[in-house]
Amino acid sequence: MYTDKTIVCKDCGREFVFTARDQEFYAEKGFTNEPQRCRDCRNARKAQRGESTAPARQMFDTVCAECGQPCQVPFEPRNDRPVYCNDCFRNRNN
Repeated sequence: MYTDKTIVCKDCGREFVFTARDQEFYAEKGFTNEPQRCRDCRNARKAQRGESTAPARQMFDTVCAECGQPCQVPFEPRNDRPVYCNDCFRNRNN
């Protein structure tokens, strides 16, 4: 299906990875062109044009109920529900 691709940013010249997951997202949205800029350069370009980037989300420290590793989640964990790190959450939903 999709495989990670390394692309060189046309602004700063640094390499960045266009992940298989991002490629799948682009395909679902109907985007036909690959990104030409890394995330930092895209955000800087948006800031120059006056577009705001999403505000920083408050993250909460917790421990994954599956693997026991410390992680952060974008919601305040409650004691009555298990919380999973990104990897364990992704594995549970596949």
